Amino acid sequence: MTAVSVHDDGHVPPEIVSSIFYSAQVSDVLSLLVAESFGRTQRVTWGNEGAVQMLGYGLDDLRAMPVEHLFPTLGNGELKLLLRRERAARMTLPVRAASGELIDTVVSTTPAPGGRMWTIRLLSTANEQERALRATADAHERRFSTLTERSPIPTLLSEQGMRLAHVNDAFCTLVGRRAEQLLGTGWIDAVHPDDLDAVIEQVSAALDGGEVETQARLVRDDGTVRTTVIRFAHLFTPGVGAGFVGTIEDITDRLAFEAQLAHQANHDPLTGLPNRTLLAEYVAGRFRPGAGGLACLFLDLDNFKVVNDSLGHAAGDELLAEVATRLRATVRPGDLVARFGGDEFVVVCERVDEDDAVALAERISVALARPMRLGGVDVRPYASVGVTVQTAEHVAAEELIRDCDIAMYQAKAGGKGRITVLDQQARAEARDKLRLVADLRDAIERRDITLLYQPIFSTADQRPVAVESLARWEHPERGPISPAVFVPLAEESGLIAGLGLLVLDETCRQLAEWDRLMGPAAPPRANVNVSALQLDDNLTGQVAAALERHDLAPSRISIEITESALMKDPAQAREILQQLRGLGVELAIDDFGTGYSSLAYLRHLPVDCLKVDRSFVAELAEGHVEIAATVIALARNLHLSTVAEGVETAAQAAALRELGATYLQGFSLAEPMTGGHTAAWFAAHGERTP
Repeated sequence: MTAVSVHDDGHVPPEIVSSIFYSAQVSDVLSLLVAESFGRTQRVTWGNEGAVQMLGYGLDDLRAMPVEHLFPTLGNGELKLLLRRERAARMTLPVRAASGELIDTVVSTTPAPGGRMWTIRLLSTANEQERALRATADAHERRFSTLTERSPIPTLLSEQGMRLAHVNDAFCTLVGRRAEQLLGTGWIDAVHPDDLDAVIEQVSAALDGGEVETQARLVRDDGTVRTTVIRFAHLFTPGVGAGFVGTIEDITDRLAFEAQLAHQANHDPLTGLPNRTLLAEYVAGRFRPGAGGLACLFLDLDNFKVVNDSLGHAAGDELLAEVATRLRATVRPGDLVARFGGDEFVVVCERVDEDDAVALAERISVALARPMRLGGVDVRPYASVGVTVQTAEHVAAEELIRDCDIAMYQAKAGGKGRITVLDQQARAEARDKLRLVADLRDAIERRDITLLYQPIFSTADQRPVAVESLARWEHPERGPISPAVFVPLAEESGLIAGLGLLVLDETCRQLAEWDRLMGPAAPPRANVNVSALQLDDNLTGQVAAALERHDLAPSRISIEITESALMKDPAQAREILQQLRGLGVELAIDDFGTGYSSLAYLRHLPVDCLKVDRSFVAELAEGHVEIAATVIALARNLHLSTVAEGVETAAQAAALRELGATYLQGFSLAEPMTGGHTAAWFAAHGERTP
């Protein structure tokens, strides 16, 4: 009678019955055991009569016996290979009998579906020849197991057609299924239905002798999906036919990481909105020349800097994130909201006319204006909105974005918190400005900006003591462009650094040339104007490099900086002026009296000269000498010299001498001249009085 382990109630545990019938029919001719996992230990929980007779143990001896006791030659790691959760295993091993004798057997194990119970079948080897053959076969199987079954690369093996003869543990783990479920054509069930045709097509190509690969999704037993690349290679087995070897690369995590990187590259990290790059791609993908219905709304938050300066950048970031949320909630489904940069946002709409776009802009303005709490303060975000709807004149997608940007600046200029639709005149003016910027860039690169030099006179002896360099631009089509136009244009467009370096270098070159031509009669010094945007840590190095390049002493240059530029960041300005003073150049404050400088701070600036603005000099003709007199007196008390510019009449020159001005400059004394004319003028007038 078959020996069976039973519960106290006399019933056979159902999991044991299912385990036995999972792999083999119960028979006393076979030697069968059932093992179960208890924590980290595997124990025998059942044995049939064949096992009792073969091993000589009583039923009670077998129950709860550690499996490792039966197989003394197996280490712990090898025991795991015998009792696998994923697949059946087969080894030739000595089994310890009750007498202590080791019986050579072929041991086959089959896991139950739960993976915590195994059926163990024992088959005694009969003779030496069979043992030798079994040993050879086992050696081959172990090598095959090492190369394939334990490989971390999921692997499939078909010896004939579509039917698998082998899958390794890595593939079983990948799809969450046992090997027995995958062999034959069972593996096809793991392929996503939408990818199955492509996989079968590639398998057919491999069976015909090719090496192919395809991307396919595999559906795990728990329903989750993994994206893989499956590579098939042809395999021919003599006497069997054509098959294939398949290796699988799981690229799910890699694709997710690449998608994350792509999202980060195209989205703003603070708000999660598409950034300027994705915005341009989006508009370009929907722009059709000559069509209509595509609109852009350009929003710029009003007074955002006030929030940053008063409540801090964290509050500013919170405000931007809230604005992004409100924009997404207000626009229509399908509209794009993007962060253009800083406190600027763009909304793109399709299938709208101008009235629709303006109505959306109004809804956005209302939504943004609702109060929000920042740092204990109620803040109402207002925005200036520029609106542009595509017209026949738009020939490229970027023109649409550029036009709504122009409209936004028009809204700002109109008093902020406004909605402005770009009109054709403003569009033409803006485009003309862009062309002028491009021409100015070319002129700077080609050094087509020329310099004129206006002499500066000493009131003590009426002799010329210096010149001021004045940039001039002769446009090839438009003629002379006033510095009052192109200098602010250079500042707005980021060209001022190049323009300033050109003026500095050309002035130094001209001084060196005058020295070679005129010797001691050459102009002693040249004054060079510096923009507020040039007032940074690079300025001193640039001045030093220009002087060295043309072999000039630092005293030959005077740097003129406007009062308003110095007051933008007084601490930084003082540091840069000290660097320039350390270099040895002279320093002058231009347009003094037109700004809002602190007189207390002025006393600590390392400057040599104040330039009296021409507007104060012009007032002398009307008998108003108060401001000019005050500036000159202030400079004298601070031990600074003064240059009165814009002197247009002899009466003004006389009045300024009487007030104590140190130097005079103006058209009544000498007009600006080219470098050659300046040399000739100094040669003729150097010893004369004006």
